[in-house]
Amino acid sequence: MILLIDIGNTHTHLGLGGARTILRTVNLKTADLLAGTASDALRKFVGRRSLRGACLCSVVPAAVKPALQLVRELFALEALQLTPKTIRGVGIRYPKPKTIGQDRLANAVAVHQRFGAPSVVVDFGTAVTFDVVDAAGNYVGGIIAPGLACMTDYLHEKTALLPRIRIRETRAAVGKSTRQAMRIGAVHGYRGLVKGLITELKRDLGVRRLPVVATGGYAGLIARGVPEIDTVRANLTLEGLLHVWKSHHEPVAQVGSRVPKRG
Repeated sequence: MILLIDIGNTHTHLGLGGARTILRTVNLKTADLLAGTASDALRKFVGRRSLRGACLCSVVPAAVKPALQLVRELFALEALQLTPKTIRGVGIRYPKPKTIGQDRLANAVAVHQRFGAPSVVVDFGTAVTFDVVDAAGNYVGGIIAPGLACMTDYLHEKTALLPRIRIRETRAAVGKSTRQAMRIGAVHGYRGLVKGLITELKRDLGVRRLPVVATGGYAGLIARGVPEIDTVRANLTLEGLLHVWKSHHEPVAQVGSRVPKRG
């Protein structure tokens, strides 16, 4: 099995990858990783399973070194870090590749391998990010918007009367309470945002059909009202990491992809 580590600002997503898919996942707090108190959780997650390797991506630079050291100490493995230099499965045509979030690169790899090119990932995390793979199989950039929880929490924090709400499905179009009105703005508003931006991406790419894959915490909720989203894959980032590791350590024929040329 392959240990997969996706280090986010709040949570670190762990996965165990098999021959073709993600077999097991769990989340731990990134703060624990930074504080050096994540060893027990990581050891318990892996258990007695035999690891062949490890691959990680991180949007928290300070967490990379402790993560690499932890994998080395617990499992005697040198983890592969996904960067613009180590990426496989997608090319990069972007002015400053080092500024691309490593999780976004993993998403691009995964969507290209499963759905071809061009294709788009919408990741509903702290921010809502769109990542675009063009027809040549290159990562070419994306879009960043505030996340749903970020938006509703900001309204609560910056106003005297707006409450903190739990984001959930709503069929109403007109709010009959403050909470309902905020929920409509979050759910229907973000569905409209996603639809509008997908339309713009189709126009920019010059295509009528564009595979769109959603991932992240609110992906399922928003996708229910956005027919332009083809599928939701909760473990897309980990799938990308698994492919990158396999591309480095297994013959190309087994990985099943042709790596696009870098632009």
